[in-house]
Amino acid sequence: MIHRGARSFSTLLMLLLFIAGCGPVSTPSGATPKVEELAPEVGPTSLPIREPHPPGELFEYRAQSGDTLPALAAHFNTSVNEILSANPDLPSTVTTIPSGYPLQIPAYYVPLTGSPFHILPDSEIIYGPSSVDFDIFEEIESNPGFLKELSDFAYKRQRQAWQVVEVIARNYSLNPRVLLALLEYQTQALSEPLPEANQADYPMGVEQERYKGLFWQLIWVAERLNDGYYGWRMGTLEEIELVDGLLVRPDPWQNAGTLAIHVVFAGIYGKQGFDHAVSPDGFYQTYHDLWGDPFELEITLIPGNLQQPELTLPFMPNRIWDFTAGPHYCWGTSLPLGALDFAPPAMEGGCVSSAEWITAPAEGVIARSDEATVVLDLDGDGDERTGWVLFFFHVGTDGRIEAGTRVKVGDLLGHPSCEGGRATGTHFHVARRYNGEWIPAGGPLAFVLDGWLTEYGDEPYQGTLTKGSKVVPASEVSSAVNRIFYELP
Repeated sequence: MIHRGARSFSTLLMLLLFIAGCGPVSTPSGATPKVEELAPEVGPTSLPIREPHPPGELFEYRAQSGDTLPALAAHFNTSVNEILSANPDLPSTVTTIPSGYPLQIPAYYVPLTGSPFHILPDSEIIYGPSSVDFDIFEEIESNPGFLKELSDFAYKRQRQAWQVVEVIARNYSLNPRVLLALLEYQTQALSEPLPEANQADYPMGVEQERYKGLFWQLIWVAERLNDGYYGWRMGTLEEIELVDGLLVRPDPWQNAGTLAIHVVFAGIYGKQGFDHAVSPDGFYQTYHDLWGDPFELEITLIPGNLQQPELTLPFMPNRIWDFTAGPHYCWGTSLPLGALDFAPPAMEGGCVSSAEWITAPAEGVIARSDEATVVLDLDGDGDERTGWVLFFFHVGTDGRIEAGTRVKVGDLLGHPSCEGGRATGTHFHVARRYNGEWIPAGGPLAFVLDGWLTEYGDEPYQGTLTKGSKVVPASEVSSAVNRIFYELP
């Protein structure tokens, strides 16, 4: 059992923040306990069985990186108020709970609980600090598998296999190691020189015509990885349906990285294949054979009580813009709902040129500027996988700022457009990441721009911005109701 420490939350939090600061977390071998150390009952050789228990029974739990009160309440089928009552030293205003912090959780039992085995740490899912030194080209070329012979049309041009993996990893913000390991587990694409049957067309083993080819196979996987990861992060993933219709409810002690893998295999296998894939002898073993114990690579992605830096509105002052979309998908159509859309009011709808400028909401350096994208790195190291970054999309080619440029608040980044994918009108899309992890736009760490607080709506693209007594709802229809006027004090 894990016993509750005597150190208060505030003292522990101050210590963790002193170590982690507000920047990216480094990788010292002793800084981040393995999952087995945080929860010793979870491991390859000794897996607990979750028995029925009285409603509200207290269980000891050590927080994992990125845990929030609403998500923990959902995982244990309880409420935020009950968790706070059981942990009087825990501030109700905490955003993310420090990794390793001991909690008492009043849990309510649900049946059909899935495996408690932790397959991967969160940092092996995310395109974050753990992937900085990983060379996709070298990894694929140094193995004899048929993957290196593949190519596919991806995002408007033909790309070699390593480039397809790279662009999917970057756009979805996924660790390329997990994509390669899934390809190896499914079809031995790294180790077998000759594909069997139609494995070259379906190297992830998802044999659906609409997902034919390496690019679409990885799109399928990327969407499910993010849905599983952020569904668990946000507390919205309550059950997983396997292809044979069996429902599995995640173990409350699970981590987001493992649930990402569960959701992938649930879309491929029925009970027998799924149980093997998520066991110590399944995908975990493939990953271990490729790169060793994944938990030796673990990095704490989200520090305790993470706070968003102060951000201004991303357009010039004394201008009016339409708030056209509330929290919605950061990339593709998978979770989290982390992005917001803004559009310049226009006399005519559709895709028209705009002289309005997107501006920098904070100081930083442009880590990337290409293909309708601008990534503003706020920690200034020029790497979008570390620290806070702002991701802008649908940025027009003309006038788009160059990569490597250092900017101050209000500097010009580019013009809104319809470039870069599906768009019904000129606008831009903005989302946040921390250490490569997309940050949901609402909830405990809500998106705040010049004091405008983001709140979820009933559906993706809905929602509101609130500042004091002013509430602005998102709407695709330009009107006085959904307009934001950026006025400097």
